[in-house]
Amino acid sequence: MSDAVALQAGPSPNSGTLDLQSLAANVVNQAMQAGASDAEVVVREGDEFSVNVRMGQVETLKESGSRALGLRVYLGERTASASTSDLTADGVRHMVEGAMALARVTEEDPFVGLPETEEFGSVQDDLHLYYDDVYSLPGPERIEMARRAEAAALAADKRITNSDGGSFDAATGLKILANSRGFLGSYRSSYAGVSAAPLAADENGHMQRDGWWSSARRMANLDSPESVGAEAARRTLRRLGARRVPTQRVPIVFAPEVARSLIGSVFEAASGDAIWRHASFLAGKLGEQIGASTLNIIDDNTMLLPTGVGGFGTSPFDGEGLPSRRTVVLENGVLRNYMLNTYAARKLGMKSTHNASRGLAGAPGIGPGNLYLEPGTQSPEQIIAEVKAGLYVTSLMGFGTNIVTGDYSRGAAGLWIENGQLTHAVEEITIAGNLGEMLRNITAIGSDLVFRGAVASPTLRIDGMTIAGA
Repeated sequence: MSDAVALQAGPSPNSGTLDLQSLAANVVNQAMQAGASDAEVVVREGDEFSVNVRMGQVETLKESGSRALGLRVYLGERTASASTSDLTADGVRHMVEGAMALARVTEEDPFVGLPETEEFGSVQDDLHLYYDDVYSLPGPERIEMARRAEAAALAADKRITNSDGGSFDAATGLKILANSRGFLGSYRSSYAGVSAAPLAADENGHMQRDGWWSSARRMANLDSPESVGAEAARRTLRRLGARRVPTQRVPIVFAPEVARSLIGSVFEAASGDAIWRHASFLAGKLGEQIGASTLNIIDDNTMLLPTGVGGFGTSPFDGEGLPSRRTVVLENGVLRNYMLNTYAARKLGMKSTHNASRGLAGAPGIGPGNLYLEPGTQSPEQIIAEVKAGLYVTSLMGFGTNIVTGDYSRGAAGLWIENGQLTHAVEEITIAGNLGEMLRNITAIGSDLVFRGAVASPTLRIDGMTIAGA
């Protein structure tokens, strides 16, 4: 559900966006009348429901709604921004005055400015981002969803004696973007999620915690609370008896839920902001082989999931009003694109990849849409079966990747692999390497790509990393 029309045209016939679209266009006009050479407005409206149940009792319950507006103004090569949740005439006027006053005292920057008029646009296909059914359940039934997830986890095994809770969340949102170069676009989105986080104790009383979740744009695609609770229990129980292993260099197999953080680090290192600042180990490596030849990383802001709904990173336009698109980051291990918004593109003498991300205030950042590593052909079981001795990582914590040098170090927990079998749980260790070397040393990619968020990866095997343990 999206639209992009000229500012001079009437507002969308969608009654839910009528007043806010008119407001966005009006604020752009106010800024121009106040002397801005260009102006851009973002309006966000949303509501959310969240409940957490612990040991069968409601622990927290939140239901809220919000509306806010952000303005970015230009005075030639000067720019400033301001935001407000006061959408009255006085509140908007004060915001416009404040933004203009700030712009007058900022430093000039020849690279700032809106994209060129011909670049604006919006994907016109229905991207299936919004579903009314996320609020189809009455309040008591939403609470019962959380209670059912926790109850299923608690009932799975007598060793599960406690819980950090079960939760259910639902949210809808509206985003409107308008600017002085004729762009006016909007889209709605929805979200629902259920999770459980049980605690288990072994015979010595040592506790372990893990969890699981399901998230979707519509209730029809949400996993049942019972299946979520059962999976959370299984993951918690397999951590019992965890111990450290000696310091060594072995193959490491990353489960999908942790492998996706590596893909996120590649995007961060390929971000134009880091590149033009020379603060990334990928600076100057465009067109070079930086990873295994089996490595293909894609960022697709227009993607539909196999369920037919829009991905969690799907949108009709980016944070600057450029139409969403698919961009290849790595192709057969070769770095094909830096990820750019308009400002970074100008600094590098390139064109935007339509990856601008936009909050209410401040300049646009650079963010992914649906970022993923293309799957391989091996199942996770086949990948593990080929490891004589190694670590299957299921959770990460602490420091991540230094994108300037590529150095990588994370606290980790998981399961030890011996002769191709998962044997015992492992904890209190650190895994370390260099992201550049890690990308080249990916020796297996799983077939198990599933989108549980905007960034996704299948199972990965990486050779030559160091475990710092006992």
